[in-house]
Amino acid sequence: MKPDYKVFLFLLILVCTVIFNCKKPYNPPAIALPGSYLVVEGNIALGADSTIFRLNRTVNISSGTTVNPETGAIVTVESSTGGSYPLTEITKGYYAAGGLNLDNSLQYRLRIQTVGRDQYLSDFVATKITPPIDSVGFSITSNAVNIYVNTHDPNNNTHYYRWEYGETWKFHSEYYSAYISTTTAIVPRTADQQVYNCYGRDSSSNILLGSSAQLKQDVIYQAPVLQIPSTSEKIEIEYSILLKQYALTSDAYNFYVNVKKNTEQLGSIFDALPSAAPTNLHDITNPSTPVVGYITASSVQSKRIFISNAQLPQTDAWLTVYPYECQLDSNIGPSVAYLIGNTSEIPVSAIYKPMEGLVGYLSSSRSCVDCTLRGTVTQPLFWK
Repeated sequence: MKPDYKVFLFLLILVCTVIFNCKKPYNPPAIALPGSYLVVEGNIALGADSTIFRLNRTVNISSGTTVNPETGAIVTVESSTGGSYPLTEITKGYYAAGGLNLDNSLQYRLRIQTVGRDQYLSDFVATKITPPIDSVGFSITSNAVNIYVNTHDPNNNTHYYRWEYGETWKFHSEYYSAYISTTTAIVPRTADQQVYNCYGRDSSSNILLGSSAQLKQDVIYQAPVLQIPSTSEKIEIEYSILLKQYALTSDAYNFYVNVKKNTEQLGSIFDALPSAAPTNLHDITNPSTPVVGYITASSVQSKRIFISNAQLPQTDAWLTVYPYECQLDSNIGPSVAYLIGNTSEIPVSAIYKPMEGLVGYLSSSRSCVDCTLRGTVTQPLFWK
């Protein structure tokens, strides 16, 4: 008896329809957790460096937002002898005080009161004297610049280190614009209207740690800081990095190691399982509520270096790749009117013809001409 293929096909379609129609979206419980926990980042600086703390709230993955600053809080550094040093909110979620010049023989803690009157308090922490940075250097591979740091403690007392950095670089747009469009005409661009050369800025987002605890000497040699691809516009003209160094206690170091594993080293079956990072911060209003962060108190050491493009290989592998595609368009005769008052298409250079003179302009999109979309024309005070 031959099988009835039409019946078989009908049953197959019916089964597939039932299976796919019964599928429902699944939202894991972690995505919809109602809690919004306080996250505290910063260091109590002992010397003339500013004490800066960043306060944020955790957000649900499903919320669509990544930053939730805690604003309007009262933030205070307290000493073990009763001293009190208030911090001022300088921008949303950032609280700072100028050089407090604290006594490094005392212990310190952080107190936070939110707008909602919740109180947070850290344990008192011992201070750490950070040794100077010996050097910040760089090495060159076939397709990247690798920046590293060297440091040591001759007293053999530090052993645990953390670094942060701020980057600044000079770059230029794809095309130089010699003209600017007003609401009524296209006129030559003055020097204070130039948008070709700019300065970009960024700061570290990964946790950078080093330890000499397993070594006979307290020496950190060529600890990696960051890698810059050879085609990055960061190294198109000149690049500068300011590296800051902090000494940590072993408990603080272990906290950052745990956070680094949970945030930067997950994603495969061979990675460590996520775990709770021990903290010295406590919600004293609601003791069962977690707080994310670890308060440290140390002096700060810093060092800045500059890297010019002339110090790098001058080969095709080191040519800048811009973050957009650019082309020049011709605007001749009546089409010149398209550029007047246009903020998205910018005139670049003039088009002249023999016996006719000026007949139009070459133009390009603003992203290809105006470097202020990704930086500022104001040169930093520290720039060479």
